[in-house]
Amino acid sequence: MVTVMALLDTLGVASIVPFIGVLSNPDLIETNPVLLRLYTSSADFGILTPQQFILAVGLGVFALYMTSLCVKAVTTYTILRFGLMQEFSISRRLIERYLRQPYTWYLQRNSAGLSKTILSEVKHVTKQAIIPTLTLFSQGAVILALVLLLVLINPVLALTVGLVLGIAYGLVFLACRRYLAVIGRELMAANQRRFTVVNEAFSGIKENKVMALEDAYIHRFSKPARLYSKHLAAAEIIGQLPRYALEAIAFGGLLLIMLTVLARSDGFSDALPLVALYAFAGYRLMPAIQKIFGAAVKLRFAGPTLEAVHQDLLGLKTTKPDDGSVTPLTQSIELNNVSFQYPDAKKPTLKDVSLTIAHRTTVGFVGATGSGKTTIVDIILGLHAIDSGTLKIDGKCIDAGNARSWQSTIGYVPQDIYLADASIASNIAFGVEERDMDREKIEQAAKIANMYDFIFNELPDQFETQIGERGVRLSGGQRQRVGIARALYNNPDVIILDEATSALDNLTELAVMEAVKRLKGEKTVIIIAHRLSTIKSCDRIFLLEKGEVTGQGTFSELIETNEVFRAMAADH
Repeated sequence: MVTVMALLDTLGVASIVPFIGVLSNPDLIETNPVLLRLYTSSADFGILTPQQFILAVGLGVFALYMTSLCVKAVTTYTILRFGLMQEFSISRRLIERYLRQPYTWYLQRNSAGLSKTILSEVKHVTKQAIIPTLTLFSQGAVILALVLLLVLINPVLALTVGLVLGIAYGLVFLACRRYLAVIGRELMAANQRRFTVVNEAFSGIKENKVMALEDAYIHRFSKPARLYSKHLAAAEIIGQLPRYALEAIAFGGLLLIMLTVLARSDGFSDALPLVALYAFAGYRLMPAIQKIFGAAVKLRFAGPTLEAVHQDLLGLKTTKPDDGSVTPLTQSIELNNVSFQYPDAKKPTLKDVSLTIAHRTTVGFVGATGSGKTTIVDIILGLHAIDSGTLKIDGKCIDAGNARSWQSTIGYVPQDIYLADASIASNIAFGVEERDMDREKIEQAAKIANMYDFIFNELPDQFETQIGERGVRLSGGQRQRVGIARALYNNPDVIILDEATSALDNLTELAVMEAVKRLKGEKTVIIIAHRLSTIKSCDRIFLLEKGEVTGQGTFSELIETNEVFRAMAADH
């Protein structure tokens, strides 16, 4: 397509010579062998006079020009469509790369930064790197073809003009290239700050309102946003400014060419075709040269962003497919001599932990903040790759190759339930397309979570009631029960509650725990407890201190045998 466009552009420029020639001197029809042959042949098409022949040549030149424009339009459409589809392709591949990273990777990344890369930087790379690169190739082909045409006609003049324009644009680019790289890096950093501020402002909107922080966030956003716009404008100006100065040079050069051609020809009519050729070639060349310069500026400006996207796209490895080897729990969950240390942490979070959780028992983990309770549960969830030791399900080791099939048997209720801005039903059947939702399973999960009556009797649209972003139209206890219902939707073998009631008042906690007690003996239930009242009825309780299991047994056994647990119980 690019080659055809360049060829048609060149033919369109070349066709000016014969047309202007016969227009200024009709005698050329009789004296030029090629024109004479064409004139003679055109009689078969009803062209019988020189005037008709000149009109036919003019129409032919116009048709060639229009064809060239059509091909150019199709080429532009193809370039833009290809470039913008690359935006879709790259952003999709990036979100896939990000979502398939291990959980520990997210602990070192900012969610606003990930959103920025997918939604903003990929668009920047597309508009400032991919499309400009395609423009370089397409316009470069046009320039090459036109310069070759001019070289065939007058090599010295063509090469002189080409060198002058090339050196002029090259010097401007060399003068600006370092500055473009600097503002490109600053633009990327400013964009990160923009996304971070916006994310913080709306994620903590309740606290921000109470603390009257609106002006503070507006101020924090304004500085990077202004810098971002300033650098975008600077790059755009650098890409456009040389055009006006160099158009003046080109116009002066054209006048010089006209005078040179006139001085060397026998008369104006002889000089006119060549003058028209150079004028039309300049008309086609200058926009192409300017587009190439603009593309080079954009490429340099987008360099830092392109490098960052490239690193994430190719540097991040996705986890291997799950082998599906883990079947539903039937015997026990075992941790054998498990140790784990977070990246960049100075000491291990877990040290040589060994424990067993029997099938269909209810167990609790208690301990001070930082004792390792959540880390143990995250390991049981298959979220962390342990440093040493093993996690076994029914005697089978869990690793990256089978963690996903193990996770599919778990229902997880975190302390801070994420609720989508959707209906109650959509939040219970979370991640399931609306057409695939099982209403019977939704209602059954709601009944076990002790919220069916509330949904059916108090909500205006029952299960179709919209609950707002992060469930703002529900109370804390209602949100937790939606979380429990969600965990139960797929009838999992194991239910894990990670301090799911720690933020609730006593009465609400009691109602939520009533829902949990209904699962006893039916599911394997693992509870991380902040309040000891939530784990009194557990079959087994594990006490953690500084990453080690220092006690285990029933509530009454630990009261009798463990001084630390006894002190904790006294405090509660």
